[in-house]
Amino acid sequence: MKIFVSRKLPGGVLSVLDSSGHEVVCSEFDRPLTQEEFLQMAKGADGVISLLTDKINGEVVDAIGPQLRIVSNYAVGFDNINVPELTERGIVVANTPSDQVNEAVAELSWAMVLALSRRIVEADESVKRGAYSGWEPSIFLGHNISGKVLGVVGMGRIGSMVARMARGFNVRVLYFKRTRDLEAEKETGAEYADMDRLLGESDFISLHVPLTDETRHMMNKEAFNKMKKGALLVNTARGPVVDEHDLVDALRSGQLGGAALDVFDNEPNVNPELINMENVILTPHIASATWEARIEMGRLAVDAILLTLRGEKPSNLVNPEVWDHRRQ
Repeated sequence: MKIFVSRKLPGGVLSVLDSSGHEVVCSEFDRPLTQEEFLQMAKGADGVISLLTDKINGEVVDAIGPQLRIVSNYAVGFDNINVPELTERGIVVANTPSDQVNEAVAELSWAMVLALSRRIVEADESVKRGAYSGWEPSIFLGHNISGKVLGVVGMGRIGSMVARMARGFNVRVLYFKRTRDLEAEKETGAEYADMDRLLGESDFISLHVPLTDETRHMMNKEAFNKMKKGALLVNTARGPVVDEHDLVDALRSGQLGGAALDVFDNEPNVNPELINMENVILTPHIASATWEARIEMGRLAVDAILLTLRGEKPSNLVNPEVWDHRRQ
């Protein structure tokens, strides 16, 4: 059987595929593929390992061919895949959630809170351009985080881990989720709050929601105006959750004290107004970029392919309901 991998993966995880006896085709380009390139390389594949940069819908899988049985997405999120259209065609969709990924994203979220609060990036750039001339009592004043309030929007695996880490910083946690999570409250000590209360009381807000019609641009002018003046926003979820134009206005007016974004509304394009703001930290979608997380992601993506092609059900299916009527 043919397995197509849309980009080389770190950590040597593809060696498992190479020794599996299947034909393995891996993109030779170290960049996202164009749609034409993706279809040309994937045509005839029984299994595909895709990335967030690969947009896959019913039309794409039809072009790949009727033999396609699984798309294994090298990511926790899967908004790049039209899951209903693939499910309708009997195609299994898998993703790569793991504790290692959760830890990596949660750690970066806290790194961003710390960096914003203590103006670390601004201070670093100042020293590197030669502006440091000695200690000053008022230089780069930031804020302590101990005793403050963190608002976690989305209390899934990653949001819960962010909340657990808050205990070490002596930070009180409010969280919002569509359905109150009593188990998460017990494990993390977080307190449920509706969105308006969370926005109004939080000193820092960290976003951990998937991208859906409901969450797209949920952080907009209306939401920013409800936030505590000078609050900090961190987004390691999905870029379009934040309306960047409204964010720029909120930062310029001083309604928000700063923002740290690992994802963007129109990736890989970044709003040029954000780039020039000193109170904004921008990172290139690296929340899960640790060796531990990326190797585990690769293992999960590969295992899902091999198990499915052997007729065994992987544990990390996005659409488990398809299994009993999947393509054979």
